[in-house]
Amino acid sequence: MAERILIVEDEDKIADILRDYLLQHGFEVSRLTRGDEVEAWMRDHGADLVLLDLMLPGKNGLDVCKALRQQTQAAIVMVTARVEEIDRLLGLELGADDYICKPFSPREVVARVKAVLRRTHGGASAEHDLVLDDAGWRATLGGRDLGLTAVEYQLLKVLAAQPGRIFSREQLMDAMYRDTRVVSDRTVDSHVKKLRKKVADVSPHREIIHSVYGVGYKFEWGAGA
Repeated sequence: MAERILIVEDEDKIADILRDYLLQHGFEVSRLTRGDEVEAWMRDHGADLVLLDLMLPGKNGLDVCKALRQQTQAAIVMVTARVEEIDRLLGLELGADDYICKPFSPREVVARVKAVLRRTHGGASAEHDLVLDDAGWRATLGGRDLGLTAVEYQLLKVLAAQPGRIFSREQLMDAMYRDTRVVSDRTVDSHVKKLRKKVADVSPHREIIHSVYGVGYKFEWGAGA
């Protein structure tokens, strides 16, 4: 049975894009445009996850989130263009399971939805859900943004494109720096170290960048939380 997603978004273009992507990934999707419609709709129909915009007519998303937490165990992902830290923290303290900042990649939203549903519904072990968004130079793992620099993103993209292949440091330098600057092996090692830390911050028990002694590095899925 398909998992049910409720999109609460008053902008038609955004809602249509999200609906189309979620439908393509096998979800059952409904949509509301007003915050003051959500509680009654959830009582009558229910959903596994609510994609909840912050700025809504009728009732704002934070108030809706707080009310939903009194009546349902459905996962809640806040969607907002307001990126101030207080909004993020307040949304999570009120019971949201995650938040996504506009503008976003629809693929990132799908990855986040899948990751939140796995966490909140005790799903089976995660599929390999690394998402690389070239348009925004953004990488997400399990739906969470890794926060990579442009060079770190390029490094990960090169390695992930051919899992299991061992790349020498020289090959990685050529891929990471397409200009004529001179960099050392230590520069590659430094970027790999930073990339590993960012992966560990998101998924502490997962290792995806492996060292091959005397040769270089390779991408390979390790254990994941």
